[in-house]
Amino acid sequence: MEIKKGIAVSPGISIGKSLIIDSEDYRIPRRSIRPSHRMAEIQRVRNAFTEAISELTQLEEAQDQTEGSRIKDIFAVHLRFLRDRSLRRKITDLIHAESVTAEYAVSTTLRQIATHFRNVKDAYITERAADIYDIERRLLRQLLGRRREDVEHLSEEVVIVARELSPTQTAGFNREYVKGLATDAGGRTSHTAIVARSLGIPAVVALEDLTEIVGGGDVVIIDGNRGIVIVNPDEETVRQYEEYSREFAELEHKLDAIKGEPAVTRDGVIITLLGNIEFPEEAGVVLEKGGDGIGLYRTEFLYLNSPSEPTEEEHYEAYAETVRVFKHRPVVIRTVDLGADKYTQSKRFAPEPNPFLGLRSIRFCLQNLTMFKTQLRAILRASLLGEVQVMFPLITNLQELMQAKFILRDVMEDLDEESIEYNKNIRIGIMIETPAAALTASTLARDVHFFSIGTNDLTQYTLAVDRGNELVSTLYSSADPAVLRLMRMVIQDAHKAQIDVAVCGEMASEPEYIMFLLGMGIRTLSLTPPMIPETKQIIRSVTIEECNNLARKILAMNSERQISSFLRNAARKILPEAF
Repeated sequence: MEIKKGIAVSPGISIGKSLIIDSEDYRIPRRSIRPSHRMAEIQRVRNAFTEAISELTQLEEAQDQTEGSRIKDIFAVHLRFLRDRSLRRKITDLIHAESVTAEYAVSTTLRQIATHFRNVKDAYITERAADIYDIERRLLRQLLGRRREDVEHLSEEVVIVARELSPTQTAGFNREYVKGLATDAGGRTSHTAIVARSLGIPAVVALEDLTEIVGGGDVVIIDGNRGIVIVNPDEETVRQYEEYSREFAELEHKLDAIKGEPAVTRDGVIITLLGNIEFPEEAGVVLEKGGDGIGLYRTEFLYLNSPSEPTEEEHYEAYAETVRVFKHRPVVIRTVDLGADKYTQSKRFAPEPNPFLGLRSIRFCLQNLTMFKTQLRAILRASLLGEVQVMFPLITNLQELMQAKFILRDVMEDLDEESIEYNKNIRIGIMIETPAAALTASTLARDVHFFSIGTNDLTQYTLAVDRGNELVSTLYSSADPAVLRLMRMVIQDAHKAQIDVAVCGEMASEPEYIMFLLGMGIRTLSLTPPMIPETKQIIRSVTIEECNNLARKILAMNSERQISSFLRNAARKILPEAF
C-alpha cells in the first residue's frame, strides 16, 4: 500500500481499478511489467513498426509528383529509420533488460537518439532530430490507439490516472464509468479541475509521480476531500473508506433536502446562488441543485470539443437550450476565453512561449473579429428567450472594454439591418481577473452593468504563480492578503458606482470562503453546481453581522497561512461534516 498526498480539487470518494492514460503530447511515464509479459510488449513494438511503415508508404504513394520531391524525401527518411533493424533491436533490448512497456521503450530510445542528433555540430544531422520526434509520435499513436479507444468505450467503472489531462479529455469522459481522476500535474483552479468539479467526479491533482507508481488495473482510492490517493490499499483501509464514502453520501443527501429553500441568512439577507457551466446539459443540474440561474457560461468548450469552428446556429442552439431551462432567471454568457491552458493550437494558434501572458481571452477575440461577431450575434439572438447577459473576460484596461462594446454595437446594427430581433437593453459585464482591472475598477465601472470577480486568474496574476503548475502550486492561494485587498477594492468601487458585483471564481465554491465573501459585501455567488447545497447551508446558518466581523479580522491579518487556518476553523464550526 502506498499513500500519495496531492491537492483535492473535486470532492468525493472513489474506489476502483486504475486506467492509465498517457497525455496527448506523449510524455510516457516509466511503467514496469512482469517478465512474463515482455514478449507480448515486444510483439506490440513489431506491430507498431509494421503499421507505421504501412501508413507512411500509403502517404508517400499518395503524393502528387507535381508537388515536388521534398515531401517524398521526408517520407523516405522516416521509412529508412523505421526499417532499420538496429533501431528496433535497441527498443526490444530495453524491454528485455528492464521489463518496461513498449511505449516507454519506444519513447526513451528515440528521445536518446534525438538528443544525440541535436548535440552533433553538423547541421544536417541536427535537423534529423525533428524527424526522430515525428517517428516517435507516429509509433506511439499506433501503440496508444487501442488504449484511447478503450477510454471512449468503457464497460466497467474505473479511476483515471494520468500525467495530466486536457479540459476536453476530462469533459469527454463517460461519467457512468469514470468514477475518479488523479494526475501528476495540475492545480486547484486548472481547467481540468474545474471540469471535474462540474461533472461531480472526485479528483486529486499535483501528485508528482503517481503514474510511476500505479500499474494498470491496480486498486486505487481517490479521496477528493482530503487530497489523498492510496494505491493497492489493504482490506482494512478499503473498509474504512467505504464507510467514509457512505457518510459523505449521507451528507450530500442531507444537503439536497434544502435545495428548494432560499439562500437567506439568519438575519434575512437574500443571497443569489448561480451556477458555473460548460455545457448546456449542465443547466438542468444547476436547477436541480437549487441554483437561481447561470452566473458563468464558459463558451470556449463549443470550440474545444469540435474539429471545426462552431457556426452561429450551433452557438445559438447551445445558448437557447440553456436559457430555456431558466426562462426569466439570469444566464450570464462569457464570450470565448481561448488561450493559455484552453487552446486548440493544432487548429488555430501559433504556439506561444508564455501563453498565460499572451494572446488569450478578449485579446484573441479582438484580433479575430469574424469569430467574435459570430458568437455575439448568437448571444444577442438568444437574448430574446430570457434574461441573457453578456460578459467579456480578462479585460485589463478601458480601451479593451470600449473596443469590445463597439464591436457589440456593430453587431447590433447588423441585426437591425437584417430585421433580426434581440434585447437592445442587454446587460453587459466584465470579469475582473487582473490587478490592472482591479486597480482601475472605478473607471471600468462607469461603462458596465456588473462586475464578476474571477478569483482564479486574479490570484494567478497577482501572485505570479501559474495555477496549473504543480511545482509552484503551494504558492497559489486566494487567501493571500494581496488578493483579498484587491478584491475589497473592486467590491467597494462597484458599490460606489451602484453596479452589481459577483464572485465567479473557484473561491465561491470553497466553503471556507463563504462567510468572508458575504462580509466583504458580496451578495451574488456563481459556483460549481454540486457545491450549491453546501453553500446554501452555510448561508442559512450565519448572520451578516457575524460575516462582517469575520471579514474585518481577516483583512487585518498579514499571513496567508493564518488567514487560511482562521477561515477553515470558522467554516468547520458551521458545517463540520464538510471537513
